[in-house]
Amino acid sequence: MPTLATPKAVQRLIDEFSRLPGIGPKSASRLTYFLLRSGGEQPRDLAAALTELRERTRFCSTCFNIADAEMDPCPVCADPSRNIGQLCVVEEPLDVLAIERTREFKGRYHVLHGVISPVEGVGPEDLKIRELLERVKRSPIKEIILATNISLEGEATAMYVQRQLQPLGVRVTRLARGLPVGGDLEYADETTLARALQGRSEM
Repeated sequence: MPTLATPKAVQRLIDEFSRLPGIGPKSASRLTYFLLRSGGEQPRDLAAALTELRERTRFCSTCFNIADAEMDPCPVCADPSRNIGQLCVVEEPLDVLAIERTREFKGRYHVLHGVISPVEGVGPEDLKIRELLERVKRSPIKEIILATNISLEGEATAMYVQRQLQPLGVRVTRLARGLPVGGDLEYADETTLARALQGRSEM
């Protein structure tokens, strides 16, 4: 008896879902078959949302956070009320949202888009570290807050960035250890993040 093959279109969507972080083969299959079973416009709406995401967003040329395609620099970088002398360096755009929810930080941001991870094949040249150094050289920045996650990779990245910044004579601080070791900023509550910002320390 011949083996029933999965249709190519179904298998392709399973494969694409599997490439997303945190989505294994089983979850990818469940998502695919959910879309197959769902009536109405849901699959088309999802496809349209993905297309719009690609076409109508971009990275800010100053801080590399996600912004609307027609806005460059992004609203935070363009806001004259923000403290241009204070720069918070984070791993991902989600971390910016997490810190903004605290309403504690009034400076600007720089998004690295990852951390140094030799196991994953990610080196300093793969992150926005060079752009950070160039930004510090041309801007009146007095303090840089390193807000990478409290993980091995986050700590290694913070130490590397701190060493690169040392010759530039800028003050470098680190978020206080109010954040749990191994935790991600995006999952921290507003109070914990606010206390971490208030209790940051010199590196």
